[in-house]
Amino acid sequence: MITIGRLAEYAGVTIKAIRHYHERGLLAEPDRDSSGYRRYTAQDAVDLIKIRTLAEAGVPLARIKDLHDADPDTLTAAIAEIDRDLRDRIAQLRRTRDQLAQLRGGERLFVSPEVADYLDDLRELGVSEHRIHLERDGWILMQTAAPEDAARWITEKRDLITDPEFRAIYLEHDAAYDWSPNDPRLPALADRTRNWFANHSRSETHPVHNPTIARLAAQSQPGASSPAWDRLAQLMKG
Repeated sequence: MITIGRLAEYAGVTIKAIRHYHERGLLAEPDRDSSGYRRYTAQDAVDLIKIRTLAEAGVPLARIKDLHDADPDTLTAAIAEIDRDLRDRIAQLRRTRDQLAQLRGGERLFVSPEVADYLDDLRELGVSEHRIHLERDGWILMQTAAPEDAARWITEKRDLITDPEFRAIYLEHDAAYDWSPNDPRLPALADRTRNWFANHSRSETHPVHNPTIARLAAQSQPGASSPAWDRLAQLMKG
């Protein structure tokens, strides 16, 4: 007769695992001796080793009971099915790892390479992360709902950012987010912005086919405006 401790040692499992297998009905509980201790036989050790081997091979515990005494053909078919499931899980885990690797690249998981490069250009110019996050979220919406518009827009915006005067206006507009709505610099910035666009209107600029998405991209994110930006927008209309 074998004690539970010795059985665990023979099979290479823990006593806790043996008790768990008892609870799951995988391993029959033996009779107890006069002292109240479980006493196992050599057959129990063989059964336990089979259970451990199946579990280590990836067979779910819920299926081990059915396969424990299965005939060879049934066991082979079941193992093949379990192997296919494991391959599918491995493939999914690899896809998840690839996504995690992309996440290390920041925006590049969510936006096109062209947009990601544009956002990197903005960082190099000293644009605030707040403004870059607004831009990124807008591009995510645009690329999902209106990919053709987004592709045209990013080409135009990357072209615009090469203009020194436009860059200066863009950076000042970014800084104005934290200004007071009564800041005396706002009217001058509104005039400069309005004049720049009046002098640089381009016939080749493409219309937006989905203006609803364009508005959503510009306005839906938290922090997409501030009192100073609202005031600036009013001044530019005047």
